[in-house]
Amino acid sequence: MKIVLATGNAGKVRELSELLAGTGITILPQSDFGVPEAEENGLSFVENAILKARNAAAHTGLPAIADDSGIEVDALNGVDALNGAPGIYSARYAGPGGDAEANNRKLLKALEHVESSQRTARFRCVMVYLRHADDPSPVIAEGSWEGRIASEARGPGGHGYDPIFEIPELELTAAEISPAEKNRRSHRGQALRILLERLQGR
Repeated sequence: MKIVLATGNAGKVRELSELLAGTGITILPQSDFGVPEAEENGLSFVENAILKARNAAAHTGLPAIADDSGIEVDALNGVDALNGAPGIYSARYAGPGGDAEANNRKLLKALEHVESSQRTARFRCVMVYLRHADDPSPVIAEGSWEGRIASEARGPGGHGYDPIFEIPELELTAAEISPAEKNRRSHRGQALRILLERLQGR
């Protein structure tokens, strides 16, 4: 079974391909089909994931999986916010032209005077599966991974905020653990396992 993944992010493609090994499902990035990026103008992870999945399915004619994920930092909670920043704006936290390193630098700067015990955070992921672009019943799964923001970037692995996301019980960042360990613990791994269970139950 071939499913288009609504991303061109090589790190996400690699993670999901590893998680789906042996399931008979082949993940194809939307960049293989020249799919334009969807406009992520939703107000939640769920809305953005559905927008991305519909866009990928519409342009390829294939079933689509999309995820929207980000990091929520409790110390950056706004007065009217239920979840901490950057949240749904994680990928563009440092601005439209920013990249992962710029995002990490900005977040570390924002927390430079915050004590370690107050730097709690979580990765959150919402994953959506659509059978086709007009599927009225998306399958939705969510995962979260609790941790804290380290005082500096550490580790050669992972992508995005992994080098500054510390796992307290290991005292290692997500960029310092093995891919297999990350898949076992991660928000994306959790969401995908739940999604697969729901798909098999349909």
